[in-house]
Amino acid sequence: MVKAELIKRSPLRILEQSTHGGLGKGNLGVIAAKKGVGKTAVLVHLATDQLFQNKHIIHVSFSSNTSHIVDWYEDIFNEISRRYDLDMAMKVHDDIVRNRVIMNFNQEGIKVSQILRSLKAMIKEGHFDADMVVVDTYDFSRATAEDILGFKSFAEELGIEIWFSATLARGPFVMDADGIPSLLSAHKDCIAVIILLRSQDGYVQLELVKDHDKPPKKDFNLKLDPKILLVSE
Repeated sequence: MVKAELIKRSPLRILEQSTHGGLGKGNLGVIAAKKGVGKTAVLVHLATDQLFQNKHIIHVSFSSNTSHIVDWYEDIFNEISRRYDLDMAMKVHDDIVRNRVIMNFNQEGIKVSQILRSLKAMIKEGHFDADMVVVDTYDFSRATAEDILGFKSFAEELGIEIWFSATLARGPFVMDADGIPSLLSAHKDCIAVIILLRSQDGYVQLELVKDHDKPPKKDFNLKLDPKILLVSE
């Protein structure tokens, strides 16, 4: 299959349709789930889909070891290539790798303002015209209102999308009156899209709980297959 057809047939087109065109420039989105459910896999699939469209991605990690992140990208690319029988897979792979940058920070020892300065330097001074920033393993329990507003202002200023992962506490989901995970409740006015991952029998259901300023669709039919790491219908 040629790359253009692969992009068209991606199940992530359902996500775009269900969220009125997708996350959108200048907006923040969050993938929320308990530990080990599949947040990173969803983020990397979102990022890889953008890379297939010749867009530029910065992947920010707060993990102490980033070598596994490259493995995530390789595994998901290989699975997409195999599943869709991608033409000239190695050439496509080499092209998209050039459009991806991985940056690593320690959240405990750095302020959000410093992170944003580093990102801006990469984009402006490093001439890396990012379309999306993926922020993995960010601890929202430490985030202040000023921190999240800083990310939001940064996204608006540079016209980029920012997707986060958020780790929820073990046990039953704790939600506010609007159906938003309590961990994110204080920041929901700054966050345009929130997707909750629920573990089901053999797969993970994606549930849209915030869709910009519109009621989220209840028939949002996407799931993550943990065996192959891909989001599917």
